[in-house]
Amino acid sequence: MKNLIFLFSCLLFISSCKKDATKEEQIPVAQTITNVAYGSDAAQKMDIYLPAGRNVDSTKVIIMVHGGAWSAGDKNDFISYVPVLQQRLPGYAVVNINYRLASGTANPFPAQENDIKAALEFIIQKGSEYQISQKFVLLGASAGAHMSLLQANKYATPKIKAVVDLFGPTDMAALYSNASLPTLQFALQLLLSGTPSTNQALYFQSSPINFVTAQSPPTIILHGSADVVVPISQSVLLHQKLQSVGVTSQFVEYTGLGHDVWPAATMTDAFNKIEAFIKANVN
Repeated sequence: MKNLIFLFSCLLFISSCKKDATKEEQIPVAQTITNVAYGSDAAQKMDIYLPAGRNVDSTKVIIMVHGGAWSAGDKNDFISYVPVLQQRLPGYAVVNINYRLASGTANPFPAQENDIKAALEFIIQKGSEYQISQKFVLLGASAGAHMSLLQANKYATPKIKAVVDLFGPTDMAALYSNASLPTLQFALQLLLSGTPSTNQALYFQSSPINFVTAQSPPTIILHGSADVVVPISQSVLLHQKLQSVGVTSQFVEYTGLGHDVWPAATMTDAFNKIEAFIKANVN
């Protein structure tokens, strides 16, 4: 009898160990998946960086949208910032996306808007597989910031938790009218199939500022005062509109800096502010 009891105890111990080992094996490890297709076009790809220990209830997601005047750029433009975000916000998944670029008469707006929406829907569909939540933060620069703002303010679902806006256009008609670069006006005409006079509806529909409501997500806006591509007035107007409806908005002006390329010290300060803003406003 004693031998049987001893044998039974050993079997229980072994079974318990196996269960613990199985449980440990099921804990997600850090994973990187590159060039995942979220659509049929070759440009509709994303890189996905998944943290260890993630789960569908609490693992938040930062979605990065590159700039390039809607007609250039690539997700690789943002790749050096992925480890920065991973270090500062280690519990977050990071998704870095590409989208169709406007070129001549190909892929005019709203192709880019539709791609951002399709990418988010794909991430939602893959939530259980990737073990991530639907708590999304959008981070974009220039045209990428414009599309992030448009998605966050124009669409009620998925509900975006916060937006990081690096010098993004907010009022497309004003951007056209006040453009200091003739090439920008030409690019906007191609993108939006005309001018504000000939295609007023699309200029309105493509302007994030027109969709700001009290339900808009908390937004941090960073802009250089000497930006001649996207005037800082675009960000000032957005900040004022967000504040007027009671939405949390932080506006950061970098005196004397222009568009796109900022010194390393400025980028460090920007990420300090971005990290603090996300931690304070995303639950």
